[in-house]
Order: sequence, then structure tokens, then C-alpha cells
Amino acid sequence: MEAEQIVDLDDDVPSPNINESNANPTKKAKTYDPTSGVWEFFDRLGTGSDGKPRAACKACKKKYIAGGSRYGTSSITRHMNKCQQLKSRYQSDVSNLLIDHAGKMRSRKISQKVLREKIAQAIIRHDLPFSFVEYDGIKDVLKYCNPDVRTFSRNTASSDVLKLYTAKKKILRKMLADVRSRICLTSDVWTACTSEGYICLTAHFIDAEWKLNNFILSFSAFPPPHSGTELARKVFDLLREWGIDRKIFSITLDNAKSNDNMQDILREQLCLQDSLLCEGQFFHIRCSAHVLNLIVQKGIKVAGDALHKIRESVKYVKGSEGRMKAFEECAKQVDIQTGIHLRLDVTTRWNSTYMMLESALRYRRAFTSLSLCDRNYKHCPSVDDWSRGQKMFEFLRPFFDITKLMSGSSYPTSNVYFTQVWKIQCLLLKNVNNDDVVIKEMVKEMMGKFDDYWKEYSVVLAMGAVLDPRIKFQLLEMCYDRVDPNEDDDETLKGSNSSMVGSSDSGGEDEDEN
Repeated sequence: MEAEQIVDLDDDVPSPNINESNANPTKKAKTYDPTSGVWEFFDRLGTGSDGKPRAACKACKKKYIAGGSRYGTSSITRHMNKCQQLKSRYQSDVSNLLIDHAGKMRSRKISQKVLREKIAQAIIRHDLPFSFVEYDGIKDVLKYCNPDVRTFSRNTASSDVLKLYTAKKKILRKMLADVRSRICLTSDVWTACTSEGYICLTAHFIDAEWKLNNFILSFSAFPPPHSGTELARKVFDLLREWGIDRKIFSITLDNAKSNDNMQDILREQLCLQDSLLCEGQFFHIRCSAHVLNLIVQKGIKVAGDALHKIRESVKYVKGSEGRMKAFEECAKQVDIQTGIHLRLDVTTRWNSTYMMLESALRYRRAFTSLSLCDRNYKHCPSVDDWSRGQKMFEFLRPFFDITKLMSGSSYPTSNVYFTQVWKIQCLLLKNVNNDDVVIKEMVKEMMGKFDDYWKEYSVVLAMGAVLDPRIKFQLLEMCYDRVDPNEDDDETLKGSNSSMVGSSDSGGEDEDEN
């Protein structure tokens, strides 16, 4: 009878010539897990004549030195991953074993509660329908991952999402209750293409670790009327619901008559409970990006025939797949290589007009080539039109960059307001007498709109620049002097700054006394 073959795959067995007392005392001993899931597929044979523990595979009967605190399960784990007989006999059981971060085999246990929470999070994050959980394909995937998974209905998914929302809301309420600083709000109301009204209210604050936080407090349907009174009632109710009605510093809104009325009413309500600094003097802030949009839109309206031809050209090319292919061939013929595709603007958003000019100017030779082979193309811009379009594009570029900077949500923007508005004013003043008559007319219209909203700089946002160590008060004085040396705006700013600091200090003393 042949000698029994014993496989020893443990490389950590010491040589008999080495004195164990001289071994590195800091070397970590191999851990032994007597409950490892791998033992479901191996029989323990006890200790052999050499004093080493043995284990045999239940499928192929191959024997290994394994077990105990010294030899562990690494050798039989490697065998389990290779043994085809074992996999074919215990396929479902083997597939339900995982290797954890420590390299140990463990049984895969599916928590139905955790699974439902994860699916609820996925539904929220990816805007999935509740019926997603009833898709046959999703059920097949879950069953493949683990046969023990219990699928559930859309009603259960809806309930799980609501529970998750309630839990997250509770956490956010606690976070807002712990905020020691003031909270700033932004709000917007709009009507969807389905004629349904919606309102969004967002809170912005600095936490104890000096990190900027932004949380949507409400995104909900808002049926008409969208009057200032109804808006104020809705916002005030939300502030009470979240328990922050005594922590508000400001609210930023788009420019609309209903918003102006709303902030007046809301400010009076908050002042009645003495919860605003300086009696609400700095409460209302106009959205800078929206104001800038109104200013540039005013100028674009008088942009003239060149912009009209460029817009109609882009619209014509993008009007059908056939014309788009013909245009692409024209671009290849004139050797235009760019990763930018043609963009058609939305007339209510000037930045889309800027991006349309950016894309169209790169394809100007392709448009000319298309006009030579397509008789139906009637709006090809002339050389002068393209030249004027280039000037408009360069003129609008600083406005585009400033809009992007002011529209950021992951970083503070109050400290950049003053310098950016000052740059806009300087840019307009510089081009008042521009040689191009169209640019000159655009500046004239834009300057009038600028004076409507920004002739008087927002004092509270100017103070945000003062608090920026890179700017300080000296820069503001210089900016005011360059724009209008005869005005005493810097003195007004100093007075308002002292007023706010004094109000904040007195408010802090009251809180300490309480």
C-alpha cells in the first residue's frame, strides 16, 4: 500500500535549525478561527504522527495540514478555490462564501433590512421609480447574488424611502439645532412645463468645523397663488418646522415683484420676534447671477443682425439629421478638428448664447462651405458678421467667467461679490465708447440695467470682502475711488460694518445671559 500523500501548503512552518527563542518577538502569530465557513467542506482528521493537524476535502478526499492556531485555514482555503469536484458538488454553498478584509472565509449573510435601506438609497440617488424593485431583471440579479434574498413590492419601497427621509430629516434637525452661527437662505419658485408650481428652500451655514454646508429644507409642490403673502407664509412655516426661525441672517432671491413682497412680509414677521440683526437691514439679498443675467440679456437684445444669422445657422444645421451629416462633411473638407459640438441657445439664458457663439465661431468655415453646396441654407453670416460675432464673444467672456464664479455652491461666494461687480462696472465703463457700434449700443443698455440693480453696492456683501484677508478695506476704498471719487460709499460701508458688529456683539451677550 502506497504511503498516504499529505500536502503542506503552509509556508510559515519554521526550520528545525532555527531556535524559536531567537525569532522576531514582534512577528504577529497566525490567528485561528475555529468557526470559519471553510470547515463546512473539510473533515477534521485530528493530529498526525508528526503532531500536525490534518484535514481532508469532502469532495476529492485530498488531505492537508490545516487547523489549530499554528496552521490555520489558508491551505484548505486555496484548495477550495481550485477544487472542481468541490465546486460542482457544493456550488451554491461555496458561492455563498466571501473572503473578508483579513483574508478569512466567512459565510455571506444577507440582512434584509440593510438590503432594503440600500435599495431605498439607490432609488433616491438615481431618481428611480418605486416599481424598480418589481423589475424581473432586478429580481434575477438579486436572486443570483443570494438565493435567500426576499424581493418586495413598490409599496414597500415607497415606505422604505419615506422612513429613510424621516430618519435623515431627524439628523438634519439635530444638526441645525447645534448650529451656533447664523443661517442664510436661498429660495426659488418656478412653474414646470406641466403648469405645476414648485418651491425650493435651501439653508447655508458654517458648522463647528468651519465647513460650508448646504441642505435643501424643502422641495415641494406649491399651488397658486404665488403671491408675496403666500410665499412668506410658506417660508415662515418651513422655518418654524425646522426650528431655525430665530437663527436666520439673510435670504437670497431672484428679482421678482412677488419675491420683493415676500421678503418684506417675512422680515416683519422675524423682526416681531426680534430675531434679525440690525432689524433686518441686511436681510434681503438679490441673486447676483440672476441680476447679471438680466444685465447681459438687456445687451443681447440689441446685438443686431450678426447674432440673428448665427443663431439661425445653428438652428438650420441642427434641424435634421441629414443637414447635420452634410455639415460634418463640410467641416472635414475644410479640416476643422474640434471636440466642441454646435449648441443652440435658449433665449432666456444668456450664457447659452455665449456657448452658442463659442461653438459656431469654431465652425465658421464649415458654414461657408455648407452655403456653397446647400441652396436652402439662407442665413450664412458674412465675413463682417463673423467678425462682429467674435467681438461679442470676447466682450461676453468676462461676464461668463464671473457668472460661473458667482454660481458656485461648494465654496463661499460672498467674499468675491464686491470685486466681481466692480470688474463688471469697470468693463462697462471701458466700453462705453467702443469703436464697434453694436458693442457700444449693448453697453449702453447694459449700463442702464446695471444702475437699476448695482449702482448701490450691497453693503453686507461688500463686508464679506472686508473679512477676506486677501482684500481688506483698503481695496474697497480704491475700488470706490476709481468708479466715482466724489462719492462717500466707503464711509457708508464703515458705518454699516460697525452697526452690524455692534448688533452681533449685543446679540451674543443676550444669549450668554440667558
